[in-house]
Amino acid sequence: MEDCAMSDNIHTAVRKLICYGLENNLITAEDRIYTANMLIHKLGLDEYDPPDENYCDVELEPVLADILDYAVEKGIIEDSIVYRDLFDTEIMGCLTPRPSEVIEKFRRTYREKSPQAATDFYYKFSCDTDYIRRYRIKKDIKWTTETEYGTLDVTINLSKPEKDPKAIAAALNAKQSSYPKCQLCEENVGYAGRVNHPARENHRIIPIKINGDRWALQYSPYVYYNEHCIVLNCMHTPMKIDRDAFAKLFDFVEQFPHYFVGSNADLPIVGGSILTHEHFQGGHYTFAMEKAPIEEELHFKGFEDVKAGRVKWPMSVIRISCRDYERLVELGDKILTAWRGYTDEASFIFAETDGVPHNTITPIARKRGNDFELDLVLRNNITTDECPLGVYHPHAELHHIKKENIGLIEVMGLAVLPARLKGEMEKLADTLINKGVKAVRADPVLEKHADWAEEFAPKYDITPENVDDIIKQEIGKVFAKVLEHAGVYKRDEKGIAGFNRFVEYVNNK
Repeated sequence: MEDCAMSDNIHTAVRKLICYGLENNLITAEDRIYTANMLIHKLGLDEYDPPDENYCDVELEPVLADILDYAVEKGIIEDSIVYRDLFDTEIMGCLTPRPSEVIEKFRRTYREKSPQAATDFYYKFSCDTDYIRRYRIKKDIKWTTETEYGTLDVTINLSKPEKDPKAIAAALNAKQSSYPKCQLCEENVGYAGRVNHPARENHRIIPIKINGDRWALQYSPYVYYNEHCIVLNCMHTPMKIDRDAFAKLFDFVEQFPHYFVGSNADLPIVGGSILTHEHFQGGHYTFAMEKAPIEEELHFKGFEDVKAGRVKWPMSVIRISCRDYERLVELGDKILTAWRGYTDEASFIFAETDGVPHNTITPIARKRGNDFELDLVLRNNITTDECPLGVYHPHAELHHIKKENIGLIEVMGLAVLPARLKGEMEKLADTLINKGVKAVRADPVLEKHADWAEEFAPKYDITPENVDDIIKQEIGKVFAKVLEHAGVYKRDEKGIAGFNRFVEYVNNK
């Protein structure tokens, strides 16, 4: 009887999944039998006897959960998050149209409607195929904090699952493969994955031309902000910030003027997590840095037609704008070239030590009205004995909140914080309410937060109703300090003087 009930349940789940595919235009009525046969093969079913019901508004997560539970029960997969993710992606691959169909629809929508209509289609498609797992993204904890620099975004990332012990062990014993070379390579399209590489049967990319070269557009599966996209070179080539990089950014913005796009820096510590594959990140979102005003106008010789200024931001940002983006490319290149070779010992700025370069730029491009705009964030990755992770990096007293590199997303004003903080903040709230702030230092899990808690707690009348919001706002304030630490010039008299010396240096080049 149990096997019979299980069989009925899996037949219903397959039927619901097919209805979901039809409802979201992943498959057509003509594809139903073909898709059903693919699914029953994946599930090892000898027969298929579904209910006649046409299901509407199907929720994908519970249907996939039923299919995965069946696969575990029948020994098709092991019951672990990694193996379940590999298998449900394989299942969704049965509903995902071929790349040529997706590309053709994107290009037709772009041509006949607009760039925004094309990305609207493609983003919804990426969610509907479960490449972007909506139900996981919803688990992320998000809030904003008001600071002197504007409204900063904060998120605790819970959508990226941690590997389980079985998968970690399997990965250690797995045969090493260099295919695909990395998770950004175009060879990921349709790739089945393995224990140490995510499955991508439901992944489709959109080929585009950037400066005449083959590039592609896709979305980040973790979507840290609205329509968080990745623009990647189809060649597996290292990240590099140079004149061509600025030109590539603007070529993209010209094609997709409703999106901003930026690049991580090209050096360790100040760069992103993947420096081996040239890529940009963009999206349909306005960050706090974009909203930040110019606090002092700057002037560059020979570029009187270009508006320029120092941005009111905790990091050191030069903003330039002009209707002709070629002028921004030229000036951006001049500033970058000057910065690469710039040393100012009084400001502890060193272009290199022992032949190792330290200066680079994090660039962000966008269109504002009729003008193009380029933000140039000055970065330096020098380390010392006192600051082994980087002088212009969050210092040790902030590591209890943020220890990781400050890449493009953080630079713009969005803190992506580790999942551990969810449990730690819940425990901190409970301790502050029930035991008081002195008990924080006695707790082995919370001890690292003790100095911070002892600093902010006396400022508030903490109650069960407000404790969570207080902790969130104080985390946001820590993030503002993180960005201040990452700024090469501090926003004080000495720092501004140093910033101005660099501008003068550029003008004398």
